[in-house]
Amino acid sequence: MHADHSGRREAREEGEVARTLLSKSRQQSAYAGGEPILEVRDLVKHYPLTQGILIKKQVGAVKAVDGVSFDLGAGETLGVVGESGCGKSTVARLLVHLEQPTAGSIRYKGEDVTKLSGRAMKAVRRNIQMVFQDPYTSLNPRMTVGDIIGEPYEIHPEVAPKGDRRRRVQDLLDVVGLNPEYINRYPHQFSGGQRQRIGIARGLALNPEIIVADEPVSALDVSVQAQVVNLLDRLQAEFNLSYVFIAHDLSIVRHISDRVGVMYLGRFIEIGTDAEIYDHPTHPYTQALLSAVPVPDPTAREHRERIILHGDVPSPANPPSGCRFRTRCWKAQKRCELEVPLLAVPAAFRDTDSPARHDSACHFAEEKRVVPPEGTLEPVPGEGGQEKAAAQAAQAAQAAEKGEDQGGPAPGASTGDEDGPPPASGSSRVN
Repeated sequence: MHADHSGRREAREEGEVARTLLSKSRQQSAYAGGEPILEVRDLVKHYPLTQGILIKKQVGAVKAVDGVSFDLGAGETLGVVGESGCGKSTVARLLVHLEQPTAGSIRYKGEDVTKLSGRAMKAVRRNIQMVFQDPYTSLNPRMTVGDIIGEPYEIHPEVAPKGDRRRRVQDLLDVVGLNPEYINRYPHQFSGGQRQRIGIARGLALNPEIIVADEPVSALDVSVQAQVVNLLDRLQAEFNLSYVFIAHDLSIVRHISDRVGVMYLGRFIEIGTDAEIYDHPTHPYTQALLSAVPVPDPTAREHRERIILHGDVPSPANPPSGCRFRTRCWKAQKRCELEVPLLAVPAAFRDTDSPARHDSACHFAEEKRVVPPEGTLEPVPGEGGQEKAAAQAAQAAQAAEKGEDQGGPAPGASTGDEDGPPPASGSSRVN
C-alpha cells in the first residue's frame, strides 16, 4: 500500500513540474482568444419580505443579487471580493443551482442552465461543483471519508463503476495530499485544513470543469490557508479547472486570480485583471477597500493614503437610487442620485492604453494609486505629502550616518544574520 502510494505521488509530481509552468499570463491569453465556458448575464436574486400570519402579503424584497454579469474562461480564475452581505455567496449558490434565480441567465457552453431541469440539469451539475466555506459543517459527521468523497458516484454511477469506486476515492485522497489509508476515518479525526482537502476531493470526484469556491480558506489558520491555496493552484494546472474564487482576504485573491470582480450591495462595481484592480483601481469603493489592506513594507505603509468611509452599508431591502455607493462616496454629485452608472470602461480611458482601461461602474471614475510601490518614498498625493516624505528621508539618512559612526547597523536595518521567517503581512480581511 505504501509503495503504491509513493509511486502514484512521484509520477504525479514529475508531470506536475511541467504543468505548473503555465503562468497567469498564458491563462489570460488563452481566455482572451477563446469562448467563455460560463456566461452570466443580468443575474438577479430577490428574497421576498412578507407580512401577516394567515394571509401573507409581500411588502418588499431583499435584493441580494441585483444585475450581476461576468464571463469565465476555460482555465481561468475569477476572484470575487467585497464586504460581508454584498451577495458573493448568493452568486455562488446561484451558479451551482442551489438557489433559483429571480431573473437573468447562466450559460454553460452556450446553454442557459436556468431553464434546465431533471436529467439535463443533473448533467450540468456534474461539471459545475462547489467547495463550501466551513470545513466543519460541510462534511457529514456520520459518514466516513470514503463515503463522503464517493457519494457523487452514487448520484452519477456512469462516472465510476461500483467495483472501481474505492480505488477512485483513494486516488482523490492522494491527489489532495492525504494518505489513501485514511479512507475509513471520520471527519472529526481530521484537522480543519485536512477537512477542507476532503471537501476539495469531493468536488473533484466527477471531473468537473468549473469549481465554485465559496471562501474556502476563511475558517483556516494562515499557514493552512497557504497550503490550500497552493493545492488549488496545482489542481488547476493539473486538471485545467476554472475557478470562481470568493474570499475576503484580498492578498489571497490576488495570488490565485487572473481577474478580480469587486461587489457592493448586490452588484459588480469594478472588474479587471489582478494588476488593473490592485495597482490601477478607478472606482472609489475599490480604492477604499485596498487602502484598508495591511502593507508589510513600512515605507509604503507610511506614505499610503488611508481612505475612511463614513456611514453604514445601506440595506439591500432598500438600496439607494442611482449609484448604490453614493451615500458613502466622497465624489457623489446630483448625477449619482439620478442615474445608475453602467459597468463599462470609463469614457476618460476608452481611447488610451492605460491599465485603468477596464470596467468600472462610476460616473467620475479616475485612477488612483492607493499604496505606492514597496521600497519607494513617493507619497500618495495629499496634504503635506511631499514635506512629510522629505522629512522622513532626512531622518533615515541621519540614522544611517549615526549607525556607521557607532560601528553598527542603522535602526531597523537587517544584518543578514537574523534567524526566523520575515514578518507576516497580516490579514487583509474586509469585514
